[in-house]
Amino acid sequence: MSAAIPKTIPLLSGVSEIVDNYDGFVIDLWGVMHDGLEAFPEAVIALKNLRAAGKRIVILSNAPRRAESVAARNEELGIARDLADAVLSSGEVTWRNLKERTLPFYQELGPKAYLIGPSRDLGMKEGLDFQFVEQVDEADFILLTGIWDPQDTVEQYDSVLKPALKRNLPMVCANPDLEVIRGGKRELCAGSVGHYYEDMGGKVQYHGKPYQDIYRECMQLVGIEDGSRVLAVGDSLRTDIAGANTAGIHGLFIAGGIHSEDLHGLNAPTDMIKLVGLCQRYEQYPVAAMPIFKW
Repeated sequence: MSAAIPKTIPLLSGVSEIVDNYDGFVIDLWGVMHDGLEAFPEAVIALKNLRAAGKRIVILSNAPRRAESVAARNEELGIARDLADAVLSSGEVTWRNLKERTLPFYQELGPKAYLIGPSRDLGMKEGLDFQFVEQVDEADFILLTGIWDPQDTVEQYDSVLKPALKRNLPMVCANPDLEVIRGGKRELCAGSVGHYYEDMGGKVQYHGKPYQDIYRECMQLVGIEDGSRVLAVGDSLRTDIAGANTAGIHGLFIAGGIHSEDLHGLNAPTDMIKLVGLCQRYEQYPVAAMPIFKW
């Protein structure tokens, strides 16, 4: 029997209303802590207050870069390193799998890789025992970290993906997100290209939210065995809330992020109808929601 669909979802004015219910927090970055260009002041204050309250905090991001690179970028945006116990990224988990090659998928990869992604993701190549080639016809697999240009559509990758598909090249996707809002403008993420390749018939290995390998490591980092004492804060029902629900931890949904065009505020009764309807569409329900992450 499936769980009953809630008629309402508790709306919070601040995370302080439920802070005593949790010992650990798993915090998303993009859409929760920043917009890709600058940190949200209210979110930084919330993080500082969680730290002052002695809470364990892990920042969990679908950024297709190493964790150290993500932490350094956070500092540039105004999110200090000491505001979290650890930073974990989909790029870090992807890189480790490529490095260690313990999973059967990675053991079967050939030595030549073709990278699809912007220049800021080139650090993903460092330290790996693969030869990165300039032409997909020379590759044994594709490493997908992101799009080349913010204005790209998935169809613009046909010139790479169609030849790859003819040769049955597997793909490793380091960011399952479909899109992101950078400074108020929507851009495609690697996940959109990955799903496009899958729809063509290609084989894709994903790492990051909502896939559970990253949550298992995250729970080790947060150091709390009881999942009901851990709150994941995120703005995506498809990744953040779905991943938290599957991992057995609670999810706090930030409505002002990736779903902001579906939810114009969360105050009137009609807004709650929209929120529950959106959650029903994704079949994922948070324990609470708020417009922005704040204390």
